[in-house]
Amino acid sequence: MDNLIKMIEKLTNTFGAPGYEDEVIEVIKKELPFLSSERDSINNLYMGLHEKEANTNRPTVALDCHTDEVGFIVENVNRNGSISFLTLGGWHVGNVPASAVLIKNSRGEYIRGIVTSKPPHFMTDEERNRLPKMSELTIDIGTSSYEETTEMYGIEVGNPIVPDVTFVYDEKIEIMRAKAFDNRLGCAASIEVLKAVRDEKIENVNVVGAFASQEEVGLRGAQVAAYRVKPDFAIVFEGSPADDSFKEGTAAHGALKKGVQLRVVDGAMISNPRVLKFAKDIANKKGIKYQVIAREKGSTNGGKYHISETGIPVLVLGIPTRYIHTHYSYASIDDLKSAISLAIEVIKELNYDVIKGF
Repeated sequence: MDNLIKMIEKLTNTFGAPGYEDEVIEVIKKELPFLSSERDSINNLYMGLHEKEANTNRPTVALDCHTDEVGFIVENVNRNGSISFLTLGGWHVGNVPASAVLIKNSRGEYIRGIVTSKPPHFMTDEERNRLPKMSELTIDIGTSSYEETTEMYGIEVGNPIVPDVTFVYDEKIEIMRAKAFDNRLGCAASIEVLKAVRDEKIENVNVVGAFASQEEVGLRGAQVAAYRVKPDFAIVFEGSPADDSFKEGTAAHGALKKGVQLRVVDGAMISNPRVLKFAKDIANKKGIKYQVIAREKGSTNGGKYHISETGIPVLVLGIPTRYIHTHYSYASIDDLKSAISLAIEVIKELNYDVIKGF
């Protein structure tokens, strides 16, 4: 297992519900010890921001990704010891019952549990023929009373929760399976590009890693990061929904092993066509695989960057991810490498005149 895959394993196994991204931040800082680091009150992490402020004669490129993952939060501890919860991010209720979760309690301990699901033996006909409501679901940690859950296991209202999943890599087909590919794959891409900027001595632009918090609950961290970094150009990495498990042939625009996704439109942004052409031309010249997608719904942090200040040109680079916003997702290491390679080549071609042309 190479170093990149080991880093992804570490990033995806790490706990990082929206607003509680602290452990992910520490992993990122350890991967980039050669850069300055700064964290703000919303839990954004900025890598290389101070270096940018010392070189004001160059344009600045923000490498954006988000550190949070879809999760839950404790809403109440019930009399029988079960835990009621609220969602953090876009879950579909059909993907939640009978799944394993990890709760970080008030003592900083990890408590394992499962989301409850009523056995079919006890279901009414009406219950058999409908999905449950999210408010009907609870988490069971094996306890039988309020006191056991709160006193013995330290569970309190407000404790964050994430899926309990461990990373695996299939070397035969070079496919990864884990939680939180949305967007720890983006975090891995940003880290690798920042390392390449150092190793290849790329000095035509300042490159700042903007590791944003709380994307899954409304792109909140990115709104702050855009104003803090004030980039001239932004590259947004995202673990982006793959559609090749339910679409075939030319209808699938987000397929594993077909390359990085270039996003034309989504629910929060219409991509700048001049930026897209610039990226496509470089990809074609360098032989980097890519696919173009148009999405009616969903969004990325690009939705905040492109309307920040007087408008920032944005390139969204997606890594296709099957079964996004569920416990288990698949992604290809080759697609991630395509995203990293394209970002590096784009950065090498940027200067003030090129950026003004967008």
